[in-house]
Amino acid sequence: MEVNIDQTHWYDRVWAALIFFTRLPFWRLHEPPKECYQTVVEHWPLVGWLTGGVMAATLWLSAQVFPTSVSVVIAITVRILLTGALHEDGLADFFDGFGGGGNDRQRILAIMKDSHIGTYGVISLILYLLLLFYCLGWLTPRQAALTILAADPYAKMLTSQMVSMMPYARREEEAKAKVVYRKMSVVNGISLAVQGLLPMALFIWYTGVAWEALILIPALVMYFLYLLIWRKIHGYTGDCCGAVCLLVELSVYLTLIASSTLMDQL
Repeated sequence: MEVNIDQTHWYDRVWAALIFFTRLPFWRLHEPPKECYQTVVEHWPLVGWLTGGVMAATLWLSAQVFPTSVSVVIAITVRILLTGALHEDGLADFFDGFGGGGNDRQRILAIMKDSHIGTYGVISLILYLLLLFYCLGWLTPRQAALTILAADPYAKMLTSQMVSMMPYARREEEAKAKVVYRKMSVVNGISLAVQGLLPMALFIWYTGVAWEALILIPALVMYFLYLLIWRKIHGYTGDCCGAVCLLVELSVYLTLIASSTLMDQL
């Protein structure tokens, strides 16, 4: 039986997002109407509160008994297990498609849909994980944990904008996740902004870091990736969203480190 998405309850939509973006068995407790999965990106930053919170707590607690480098590896591993490497899979497919597909839209989409990983995908995962490891390891465990709490939801909030900025690149029946996200209303956009900006605002207020670069540079990274995606395939895919999310989050850590380094040199 078809259900009008606007007639579903907000908690069903949040539940759908938790089921979609994590591997925790939320579905055993409650199965929302399938139409709710069209709205999961509207609550993606809220899921980031969970994934970021677990990763941050793991890193900080591990650092009480292990060296920082070991704690960072444990924290990254826990988040990958928590999400089922959903976004890392998207990152690899994104680089395989955009790296090997040239300017051929159909070839790019076909490569991204292929379950096999290629050279570009392997290299992208290695470089991404190395950068993430060294960024988090450069910070103290407390700094890293606090930054993760802010960066995870903020990156998901920025990435979610792509759903409203361009159409889905494939036909609905060709979607790998068998779901196409709906366009967000103004109310949903405000809710999304609160989910993503609140942790970042609290982080900036508590740490006193310069907010301009930390807010602007990740937003620019998202925008330039959007331009690349639009030029190449004229629409988004789930793989594009996963890749952009990880790259935007990484840009938060890189921006924070660069800002700190420049301040130390002045």
